[in-house]
Amino acid sequence: MNPEEILRHEETLDPENWEETRALGHRMVDDMITYLQTVRARPVWRAIPQSVKTHLQQPLPLAPQGAEQAYQDFVEHVLPYPHGNIHPRYWGFVNGTGSALGALSEMLAATMNPNVGGADHSAIYVEQQVLDWCKAMLDFPQTASGLLVSGGSMANLLGLAVARNAKAGFDIRKEGVTAATGMMTIYCSTETHSSVQKAVELMGLGSKALRKIAVDKNYRIDFAQLEKTIVEDRAAGHLPFCVLGNAGTVNTGAIDPLAQLAELCGREKLWFHVDGAFGALAYLAPEMRRHLSGMEAADSLAFDLHKWMYMPYEAGCVLIKDRAAHENAFTLVPEYLVQHERGLSGGPLWLANYGIQLSRGFRALKVWLLLKEHGVDKYRRLIQQNIAQARYLAQLVEQSTVLELVAPVALNVVCFRFKPKNVAEEKLNEVNRQILMELQERGIASPTSTILHGAYALRAAITNHRSRKEDFETLVAETMRLGAEMLRKVA
Repeated sequence: MNPEEILRHEETLDPENWEETRALGHRMVDDMITYLQTVRARPVWRAIPQSVKTHLQQPLPLAPQGAEQAYQDFVEHVLPYPHGNIHPRYWGFVNGTGSALGALSEMLAATMNPNVGGADHSAIYVEQQVLDWCKAMLDFPQTASGLLVSGGSMANLLGLAVARNAKAGFDIRKEGVTAATGMMTIYCSTETHSSVQKAVELMGLGSKALRKIAVDKNYRIDFAQLEKTIVEDRAAGHLPFCVLGNAGTVNTGAIDPLAQLAELCGREKLWFHVDGAFGALAYLAPEMRRHLSGMEAADSLAFDLHKWMYMPYEAGCVLIKDRAAHENAFTLVPEYLVQHERGLSGGPLWLANYGIQLSRGFRALKVWLLLKEHGVDKYRRLIQQNIAQARYLAQLVEQSTVLELVAPVALNVVCFRFKPKNVAEEKLNEVNRQILMELQERGIASPTSTILHGAYALRAAITNHRSRKEDFETLVAETMRLGAEMLRKVA
């Protein structure tokens, strides 16, 4: 078709029949609310049949299939095979559960469909308010800077990039890391999340620059070894610039001695970054605040609202005390993004100047709506509830004659294994691997696993507002039952 022909037959993606779309939308909402309401009646996880996998490998659709058929394909081939994290007996990795209004808020955000990189529109102000609320929740100063990001991995990357630039001692954006007079080094425990190593590598420092310090029996960073390593690195001509503390490690929930780390960083003029992916939010629980003392002294803090605030993915956050350092790390304003004193290109804050994304979704809306729906006190009580549930699970394990705790329960992570008497260690690891897979494949529960001091352990990370006391009783009973069954199979 030539241009004139195209212009005589202009098209759109808007519906030809708005009432049909309205009816389909109502049906979708009803179906999804029912899906949430009945979640307990379904298995936690289901293996995807090969027929479904084949269906999801169809060639690119060239001709229209229509909204009704597309939705029907979703209902039949996608919806029945979820990750499982909305289920009450899901305690895998560290995944949040979402909520009804959280799901609806995604529809609202997608309908508005703003780019929250900049310009003068409501989404910018909503994100700024959410950031201010996050500062208030975690006792960060209101003068601090921040940004909503996809999750803890990106939050760690941004926080550490600001640290690198602020502590380099030269214009690292212009000169690059090769201009440093020695290797810039960062310090963390061996229990630190893998996203930190990825961040260090992406920043051009190389994994050698990440000094992984041994941990004590409670999986907290060995403070004496940390001090010794910093001294040795300086003597070798390296340039220490940052210490990372964990506010809840992903393996066991261990909390590093944050107050000690903050004091060390102040004394040694190092940047103090805290990875609080889920554990930072335990600060809301009064009983946990003293364990997290020192976190509020961090120069930067990474955490996820989609974990222990139970919000839909994606909703991570980084807070950075030095706003100027944050801006200096990322601000770049080409001629096509110049701000104006008024109009759409005005506005007080262009969020693209605080991270690497110019195209940014309206992830702040769900956080704003859910905090307004429930209030922080409700979230505080739910976090305390999960901590109490972790202790209850640990108690059930300790009361059993065939189960064993593999690590202390510092927060909301419980690592345990099936361990009857007189069974060889190498056999125990295989039995526990089989127990885990059977729990998942039978749809009973979804913990995940870790290996601690060579012992394969079932790991329950409890960031689930739907879990109840009886769910943990089921987990323990089924673990013991399956353990006896698997022990016979591998005998």
